[in-house]
Amino acid sequence: PRLWPVIEMIERFNLELARRFVALAPDVMGIPEDLGAQDRLMISPRSFRKYIKPSYLRITGLVRGRGILIHEHSDGYILQIIDDLVEAGGDVLNLQDLVNGIDNIAREVRGRLAIELDIDRQSITVSGTPKDIDDHIRECVAKLNTPAGGLGLVYQPWPPTPIENIRAVWDALEKYCVTNG
Repeated sequence: PRLWPVIEMIERFNLELARRFVALAPDVMGIPEDLGAQDRLMISPRSFRKYIKPSYLRITGLVRGRGILIHEHSDGYILQIIDDLVEAGGDVLNLQDLVNGIDNIAREVRGRLAIELDIDRQSITVSGTPKDIDDHIRECVAKLNTPAGGLGLVYQPWPPTPIENIRAVWDALEKYCVTNG
């Protein structure tokens, strides 16, 4: 019973923040959440739908009603609530590649909304070869790019990533950059 007042307080804060952003007439507004851990959601899908999704719908309803695009960010595994995030009004979904799986993302998200794919920074780009990195980014583009939904790739190198691997990421991003138009 004590959870509802906390949820309502957070929602009121976020709604007021959204109202202030809407008043500035931006093209895009971000919802930065980290809903997933490495191998599961941090909250069950049922609890997400009960406690969080209704607030999302109210906040995104305010924003979408003004024609503003919504960029939803979430680290971790979120496949179980993709439909909920789409329903809540997301236009662009930032999610992690290996945690969610490229084939899973292609099946669940490709063509439904724009994907902003967070390129791995835990395994392939840290300890793989430049060829492994090139192969991975080529696979991401081949399986996820579509004019119907769009694809953007983002990458943040972290220690102990070798400089040659960072260079391999940048080279592959440039090599497989596709423009539609």
